[in-house]
Amino acid sequence: MTHPVVKVSQLIRRSAADVFDAFVNPDTITKFWLESTSAPLSAGARVDWRFMVPGAAEVTSVTRFDPPSALAFDWSDGISVSLTFEAHTPGITRLALEASGFRGDALLDQAVNATEGFTIVLCDLKTLLESGQSANLVRDKAQLIVDVRGSGG
Repeated sequence: MTHPVVKVSQLIRRSAADVFDAFVNPDTITKFWLESTSAPLSAGARVDWRFMVPGAAEVTSVTRFDPPSALAFDWSDGISVSLTFEAHTPGITRLALEASGFRGDALLDQAVNATEGFTIVLCDLKTLLESGQSANLVRDKAQLIVDVRGSGG
């Protein structure tokens, strides 16, 4: 059986160093993706992440740290995430994300949900870095998840 690999990408009108730093710096990553983080990402780091969905948390283990071109980490559930940051044109970075390691009976559902989630994360990051403000895309999606859980659907 082939296991799905999620791939999403986005052009962001900032330097690769700025885009890379957005994932590393707790002050920035908590503006577009996380509720909180226990520390900045660094080579070999193990960092506790709390997501914007209440109760969603993960231990993030950095497996690659190559500023400003590559960042990879594993989550305790077996998911591996790899990010690459490439100059597309001067001042514009192509951010590409791949996630793999989905397990269990609902592989397709996991991959679809991950694709949606990571796409929202990259779009909110783009908005933050290009305009100076988050569009609250991740926060609003987290609220929808909470609403569905509360309604039992």
